[in-house]
Amino acid sequence: MVFMGEIWSQVGSVMASIMFVYAIIQQYFPYNLRRHLEKHTNKIVGFVYPYIQITFHEYTGDRFKRSEVYTAIQNYLSANSSSRAKRLRANDIKDNKSLVLSLDDNEEVTEEFQGVKLWWTSSKKIPQGSSNPFYPNSDEKRYFKLTFHRTHRQLITESFLAHVLEEGKGIAFKNRQRKLYTNGSGESFYGGNRTKWSHVLFEHPASFDTLAMEPKKKQEIINDLLKFKNGKEYYAKIGKAWKRGYLLYGPPGTGKSTMISAMANFLDYDVYDLELTAVKDNTELRKLLIETSNKSIIVIEDIDCSLDLTGQRKEKKKDEDSEQSKDPVSVQKRAEEEGKNSQSKVTLSGLLNFIDGIWSACGGERLIVFTTNYVDKLDPALIRRGRMDKHIELSYCGFEAFKVLAKNYLDVESHDLFSKIERLLGEIDTTPADVAENLMPKSDEEDADKCLKNLIEALENAKEEAIRKKAEDEAKLQAAEEEKLEEESDPKSGKEDVKCKCGNGALDKEVKENGSVNK
Repeated sequence: MVFMGEIWSQVGSVMASIMFVYAIIQQYFPYNLRRHLEKHTNKIVGFVYPYIQITFHEYTGDRFKRSEVYTAIQNYLSANSSSRAKRLRANDIKDNKSLVLSLDDNEEVTEEFQGVKLWWTSSKKIPQGSSNPFYPNSDEKRYFKLTFHRTHRQLITESFLAHVLEEGKGIAFKNRQRKLYTNGSGESFYGGNRTKWSHVLFEHPASFDTLAMEPKKKQEIINDLLKFKNGKEYYAKIGKAWKRGYLLYGPPGTGKSTMISAMANFLDYDVYDLELTAVKDNTELRKLLIETSNKSIIVIEDIDCSLDLTGQRKEKKKDEDSEQSKDPVSVQKRAEEEGKNSQSKVTLSGLLNFIDGIWSACGGERLIVFTTNYVDKLDPALIRRGRMDKHIELSYCGFEAFKVLAKNYLDVESHDLFSKIERLLGEIDTTPADVAENLMPKSDEEDADKCLKNLIEALENAKEEAIRKKAEDEAKLQAAEEEKLEEESDPKSGKEDVKCKCGNGALDKEVKENGSVNK
């Protein structure tokens, strides 16, 4: 025990001497001399010290932008090492669902990777004599330090660091709040960067569980989305950009926008609502695409109404143009239409390249969704397979979709009135939006029975209205046919068959030569 005490006292004396010499050097030696001393000291220590250290600074060359590597490591350590640390720091990061716990200053944790032991240390450095009195923490330089044995250099630098970055980015994506982006006519600044997108938090509650749709069709869409989300290696194998196009079409009120929200919530993707009329030209359209993030849905709603993209392929006849040019009403109408589209010079070719051209591969894991009420108005090149890979028709409300709405709005899965509602839904066309409006209680006194009866009454009224309208259309068609027949048989109309009425060959000849007859 006495011998060990002497050893420790000697070690303490040596360490104290080293610290004293180091303090003297730092205080009185010039910087250039200190730099040379540190250089040679590190070389000497490197011969006997078997460990390698890698430092990851919070800010690199650009002080205004935080290092993405540092952020990824912080997220990785918060999920994998915070449970083993004794001192943690809570960070309230913007647009995050919850607080992020990270290592406190000068805290160290250990972990193993494929049997190799590593040490993570969180530290900060405060430059002496350069602090800002108004913002004392503004000059702090935080960093993470990774220490490992030099025999595992290749494993750590090639495999472990890539694993840390991938895990950290995945954790950040999982913890973030989804955003709904929109493009404006001008540029805005966000986070010190100029961007053409502005956003709000995406908080739409729609899901596939609450979506009014046939269960079989719904499951087919879910399977397709899962296959796409997990298809990174497959898309790389077939040599295709990791994106997929969806065309949602159907009458108004059939749930196209709700479908997009359900897809975003299911995949946990951001949504970019692209307004084509606010895009100046094809170049700006490409810039918008570049600024979209991975794991996102790019939406163009009512694309048949956004711009006159289909008309650019139609050639106008010269005689029609000359006739329209003479008509002042047509000239004014055409001038108004050209005025509306003069602000945007996006062409069909530019939109096609945006969807499926070279620039479409500048990111990965993106869905491009078009919605339209009239799919026949769209150019075939715009919706062909490869651009719009999956066409989804959202039609009128069927009985299976009604049962989903009844469960959502009334918490009812079966009822005596269901059979009558099923019969009525099979006889008339009504949208899920109309059905949902009738199922929604308007007061606390309205229960499930009352709401279902309201729906039946609305469906019966719609059926009577459809029958009345059909009768009126048939009456109008019959009246038009009778009027046509009367015009053909009326002598005053000039369409009388002279040959048939007179039966005179000489008179027929005169009619043929002169083109008329004096009756």
